Amino acid sequence: MTTAIRLPAMLQRRLSASVDSLLNSQPNGGIDFSCPRGAEALMPANSVSWRIFKNPIALFVGGTAAVILELAEPGVRAGVWEHSSFRKKPFARLQRTGLAAMITVYGARLAAESMIRRVVRMHDTVRGTTSRGIQYSANDPRLLTWVHATAAYGFAASYDRYVARLEEAEFGRLYCEGEPVARLYGADAPPRSRAEMQALFDGKRHELDPSPIVFDFLDTMRRTPALPSSLRWMQTILVRAAIDLIPAWIRARLGLCGAYGLQRHERWLVELAGAAADRVVLPTSPAVQSCVRLGLPTTYLYSHGRHSRPDIALS
Repeated sequence: MTTAIRLPAMLQRRLSASVDSLLNSQPNGGIDFSCPRGAEALMPANSVSWRIFKNPIALFVGGTAAVILELAEPGVRAGVWEHSSFRKKPFARLQRTGLAAMITVYGARLAAESMIRRVVRMHDTVRGTTSRGIQYSANDPRLLTWVHATAAYGFAASYDRYVARLEEAEFGRLYCEGEPVARLYGADAPPRSRAEMQALFDGKRHELDPSPIVFDFLDTMRRTPALPSSLRWMQTILVRAAIDLIPAWIRARLGLCGAYGLQRHERWLVELAGAAADRVVLPTSPAVQSCVRLGLPTTYLYSHGRHSRPDIALS
C-alpha cells in the first residue's frame, strides 16, 4: 500500500487543469461530480474501475490503445470516421469520449443512465456500408461488444503494465464490473474474464484490417497538445506506450512495426509517470469529487489497495 501525495499549490493547480483539459475544454464539461450528495454510481467506490480510472496516465495510454483497436474493426472504423466529428476534430471527440467514461464510472447513477440513453439514441442514426460492402450499424450488439471490450482491455492493460500489477482476479472483477454498463449500451456478449477477452480477440483474426485512418489518428495524438508545455515531449512516448499494448498479431496486421513501440528507457519513464500519478491527489478530478459526493476522504482512492509497482521506488 502507498500513501497519497499532495503537491505545492501552484503545481497542483497546473496539473489538475491539465487533467481537466484531457476531458473537456471546460473543467469536467460543466458536470459537478460532487453532487447530488450520497448518490451512488453504477460502480461502487471500492471497485477496480474506480481505482484504475483515477490515473491519468492509464487513461491516456489505455484510451489511445482502445481507439487503435476500434479503428482496426471495419464496421466500427466506418461508423467513427463517417458519422462523427472524429475526422475534423479528433481530439475534441476523444475528450467527449473520455468525459463519457468518467460519467459512466464515477457519475451519479441517474446521470450515467441518462447519458447512456442519449448515446444509444444517437447511435440509432449511425449506419452505412464499409469499403468491403458490408453493412454496419452503430447499435449492432456485435460491434458494441468490440468497442466495450477494447476499452476494458486498454485501460486494464495500461494500468497493469505501467502503473501497478493487477492480479488475475482483479482483471476478472474489472471486466465483470463493466458488463452491466456494456449491456446498457447494447453489447450482447461483453467479456467477463481474460480468457473470454482472449477468445474475442482470437475470433477477430479474419476481420481486422489495416487502414491509413489508424496512422492519421496516431499522428493526431502525437501533434495535438494534450499535456502541459513542460511535459509535451512525453506525449509521443505515451502514444508509443499505447501501441505496445496492442497484441503482436494485431500490430503486425495494422503495419505497426517495432519502430512504433517503446524503447527500453522510454518504458521506464512511462512506468515512473504511471506510478507517480497513482499517488498524486487531483482535487478537481471526477474521481476525487465523486468521493466527496459519497462522503469519503479525498485521499480514499490514493491510500487503499495495491497501488505500487514493486520494481519502482518513489521517494
